[in-house]
Amino acid sequence: MAHRLQMRLLTWDVKDTLIKLRRPVGEEYASKARAHGVVVEDTAVEQAFRQAYRAQSHNFPNYGLSRGLTSRQWWKDVVLHTFRLAGVPDAQAMTPVADQLYEDFSSPFTWQVLEGARATLKGCRKRGLKLAVVSNFDRRLEDILTGLGLREHFDFVLTSEAVGYPKPDPRIFREALQRACVEPAMAAHVGDSYLCDYQGSQAVGMHSFLVAGSEPLDSTVRDSVPKEHILPSLSHLLPALDLLEASSPMS
Repeated sequence: MAHRLQMRLLTWDVKDTLIKLRRPVGEEYASKARAHGVVVEDTAVEQAFRQAYRAQSHNFPNYGLSRGLTSRQWWKDVVLHTFRLAGVPDAQAMTPVADQLYEDFSSPFTWQVLEGARATLKGCRKRGLKLAVVSNFDRRLEDILTGLGLREHFDFVLTSEAVGYPKPDPRIFREALQRACVEPAMAAHVGDSYLCDYQGSQAVGMHSFLVAGSEPLDSTVRDSVPKEHILPSLSHLLPALDLLEASSPMS
């Protein structure tokens, strides 16, 4: 006899799924530089940051942990490289700015909770779901979530820095399932990255929901994700869970 599927665990991405920066990175970096007497354009810094971040992520994946770096040093190198690319003559002199930015991005005041996040997390709790974070963030995440009043909603928080491998590596999702003592078929992941969140969690047998956000989804992504798995906003999650449970009988 078939029984209705009952979800037991929801894992969550954090950045741009539950929280976002209050100001764009370029604006934040340029503002701190100006406070130290260095004038740079926000847009130039934003472009430089994207380039520096991509290069650092490629050369030293997951905060360079396997190469002996700490996440703090990893981010400091990103900041210095950003200012170098943005045309600051003596980028090394920006070390105090890099230190300040690391502290600022550790603060909940630099972040804001996305609309619908609190209500959705409370609604999930009300359903009796276990909730956990699975994020490619660094060691600062616990304090940020606590400062924003979100940490209390989660049974545990897994970061790629703590676990040692980033999404979409299946091991970080398996670690979450193991800690929660839940089978993949009774778990779902929520995130905004098609590769890291949607495909990563599906690869281990979990259900998955893709948060669309404000930017239109790439047509290839849109065509390969069932409509009922796409969340235009977080308020769509609970109805999507109802639909999933009703349409996925367990034998």
